[in-house]
Amino acid sequence: MRRTPTRGAHAALAAATAAATVGAWLVHDGTRTQAPPAPAAADARPAAAPTAAGTATPAGAGPAAMPFSRPTRLRIPAIGVDAPVTGVGLDAAGGLQVPPVGDRNLAGWYRLGTAPGAAGNALLVGHVDTDRGPAVFWALGSLHRGNTLDVLRADGSTARFTVDTVEVLPKAGFPADRVYRATARPELRVVTCGGGYTRATGYQGNVVVSAHLVSAL
Repeated sequence: MRRTPTRGAHAALAAATAAATVGAWLVHDGTRTQAPPAPAAADARPAAAPTAAGTATPAGAGPAAMPFSRPTRLRIPAIGVDAPVTGVGLDAAGGLQVPPVGDRNLAGWYRLGTAPGAAGNALLVGHVDTDRGPAVFWALGSLHRGNTLDVLRADGSTARFTVDTVEVLPKAGFPADRVYRATARPELRVVTCGGGYTRATGYQGNVVVSAHLVSAL
């Protein structure tokens, strides 16, 4: 298992997720009965903090990167998520794998890339719902800038992240290079389905939460 993401791993991820369907959709007797929460427009762009000179710079550089350790559990108190994490990779067709639909309370970590808390851009994915109802990331779109996410790790440590942005991005023309670009500081992307919905195509976009490491516990 790679301890740090390679340029090839990021390129493969971008190509896979550009066409991947992360999540299913909620159907009862052939009819979708409700929609998951949609992100607020105000949370789609990062906050900026003024410098001494009065110019705007990204807020919160964050602590030093943590050593590599695989994630075991994800907790998002603001939306009641407390879920185990399993590793996922790419399928035979080169698409991003997602957790099995049989377990609705399960998140997936892209194991070919960065571990949450380590230097770089880590990825967690999960279903928004299945044919049996809401799943682990049903309420992901209701997060706001400043909410925290805790990733428990195999070495007993916890990587705590703060949300920078919450946005819906279209699957057609998904900006994978922007979302999954390599980063110097420890960052996290959490992705599920969202946006418009049709019975013919399912969800037409993805909810993407971007966050950065604020403490190592």
